[in-house]
Amino acid sequence: MDNNAASWRDFLDHAELSDVGLRRSNNQDSLGTVICTSEDAWSRRGHLFMVADGMGAHAAGELASKMAVDTILLTYYKLPDASPSDAFRKAVEEANAKINARGSANPDFKGMGTTTSALAVLPQGAIVAHVGDSRCYRLRGNRLEQLSADHSLVWEMMAASRITERDLPTYIPKNVITRSLGPNPAVQVDLEGPFPLLPGDTFLLCSDGLTGQVSDEEIGLVLQALPPNEAAQALVDLANLRGGPDNITVVIVRVQAAPAASRRSGPIDASGNHAAGAGRPIHPAFWIVCGVAVLAAAALFVSDQPLFAGVSAVVAVLTLGIALLTKAGTVEGDAADNVALSALGRGPYRSYVCTANAAIVDRLKGLVESIRQSAVEQRWQIDWSKAEVFLERADTAAQMQDYLLAVRELCRGISFLMQEARQQRARTAG
Repeated sequence: MDNNAASWRDFLDHAELSDVGLRRSNNQDSLGTVICTSEDAWSRRGHLFMVADGMGAHAAGELASKMAVDTILLTYYKLPDASPSDAFRKAVEEANAKINARGSANPDFKGMGTTTSALAVLPQGAIVAHVGDSRCYRLRGNRLEQLSADHSLVWEMMAASRITERDLPTYIPKNVITRSLGPNPAVQVDLEGPFPLLPGDTFLLCSDGLTGQVSDEEIGLVLQALPPNEAAQALVDLANLRGGPDNITVVIVRVQAAPAASRRSGPIDASGNHAAGAGRPIHPAFWIVCGVAVLAAAALFVSDQPLFAGVSAVVAVLTLGIALLTKAGTVEGDAADNVALSALGRGPYRSYVCTANAAIVDRLKGLVESIRQSAVEQRWQIDWSKAEVFLERADTAAQMQDYLLAVRELCRGISFLMQEARQQRARTAG
């Protein structure tokens, strides 16, 4: 095995976090994760991650997002005869049908809907299924790519007019989506990929509660600077520091090492696809039976028993033929899987080079100062000595122009202070 490869069980690190935000009374976002429990499941369907952002009054949005997660996670793995991409599409369509039926049956849930952005990580690479304006990103090195297209009025107008978001009239609402699960009996599902997996690749699924408050540049830097569990918390904290007007949900998936070749799917080349001509090796039992039949045919022929020698020779030929057909069938099956995962969608749709600099560091320091001011005004009891450790490390890193390290320490300091603030509020409320 390649020393740089990891097993299908442990080549990924992932983290998930959902937060109600600061202005909503309930959380209408949902998230879901399925890590395969067998190598066969990994080979056929891979690991699955998703977020959904619900819409509707009377808890309808909360119900819609939960139904989407539950249905997609279950249905995707219950379609063994479909290719992964077909199973993905059918799972999302099934979720849409169920949400639509529930909304049509109950006046309180009429018009209920949800966005969804889901990521399947397979031996062939990663594929994305997407409806709405929840997003999927990939960070590779310092380049952040948006793998999904927003199904929103803003994006539709930009595409039609061939202009940038900066050039749009200010009166165009940014929160109007043009496609979601539930309101209509049928839905168009976008599929993207496959995106090859390389060590260090980091995928982010998120609701617009994050992207509405945290810039793509900041998202890319946080993903670079921190491991997934800390990055998830830091992104949520940054969105809340900007006002937290919406629910915030993030799922982060990092490729720690190249996944080792699957026994079913064969070796994976540098592009993340299966190597040509690679199939399941011929089982030793075929060679044993074939060898015994050949030796028997030779012995019987020497013993002047041509009829039995001929029968043994036929057995040898048939055994060899069956072995070769079995191997060929495996290769053809793997090739079919590769075809099913090729040329999906048009992503990535946006690309950003995210490089830490003094301006970003100063921006994060400003957020720390805003927490300090709130603490003074509201007389919070915060352990500033621990916070100062992070801030001093950030200052030292910035002086050495190691701005990414400064970003890391400032994000850790912000998350520490936000945790202190949450505990302070809890004590006050109690």
